[in-house]
Amino acid sequence: MIKQVRLQRHIDISQILILLVLFFLSLTFVLPIVITFSISVSTPEGLLEQNSGLLPRGFTLEAYKTILNDPRVLRYYVNTIIYAVLGTIIMLVLTSMLAYPLIDDKFSGKKIITVLLIITMFFSGGLVPYYLLIRNLKMYNTIWAMILPGSISAWNVIVFKTFFIDLPKELREAAYIDGASHFITLFKIIIPLSKPLFATFALFSIVGYWNDYFTALIFLRDENKYPIALLLRKMLVLLDGTDVKGRMMALGLRNVNTRTAKSAAVIVTMLPIIMIYPSLQKYFTKGILRLN
Repeated sequence: MIKQVRLQRHIDISQILILLVLFFLSLTFVLPIVITFSISVSTPEGLLEQNSGLLPRGFTLEAYKTILNDPRVLRYYVNTIIYAVLGTIIMLVLTSMLAYPLIDDKFSGKKIITVLLIITMFFSGGLVPYYLLIRNLKMYNTIWAMILPGSISAWNVIVFKTFFIDLPKELREAAYIDGASHFITLFKIIIPLSKPLFATFALFSIVGYWNDYFTALIFLRDENKYPIALLLRKMLVLLDGTDVKGRMMALGLRNVNTRTAKSAAVIVTMLPIIMIYPSLQKYFTKGILRLN
């Protein structure tokens, strides 16, 4: 009885320590967002009088009004949503279709494909060959330059393969006996049982596409195809350095503090991702536990 009480106390103490660590880790992620939002709604006069903190210095939505009234913002949002949604769907389909044959014992080429995938994890062709390849494939200044190059990742394929192997092999064998083809087995049996995996990597993919500005900076010249992350980068670069007032006038930010404008741009850019995560949190947690 005494041992059980001591064990219970030990478990309680360990759980409390874990909760405390998670609490402080959460603060490190949440506090920067709170401070950024606080600056974004502070008045220029309030920021001059006091340093930024958890609470706003005054209150104004002028920065948000100015940014959201810019017609480019809505267009860049639509572009980013197209890149993120279409790119994620293509990534999930192609990755699952490449990972599925690698779990079939009768497929003789799976070792060669696995080796080739692993080689790409250690060696890269570099930026110049990558640029020339995109141009030669006629994808320069098109939406496909934002979507297709990141569709297949060796790491994703290996994780998908590992997840598919853990599924009961008897389900695939029963489907084959009933006359199901490999495509039917994949899309009617394997994929429905892999919802946590798909939700986890869908979230990773959406965040990756949403934050990707470098690809657009290299391969897109038409501003109508820019993602929202590139607008954020442009604002942060232009509002830093000399002649800030002239650059703010060029961006249409006349009655807004520089720090307020930067913070509002960050919040406007990241808000959709923050709203998406709760809807996928249940599957995301399951997927992480299954992957471990």
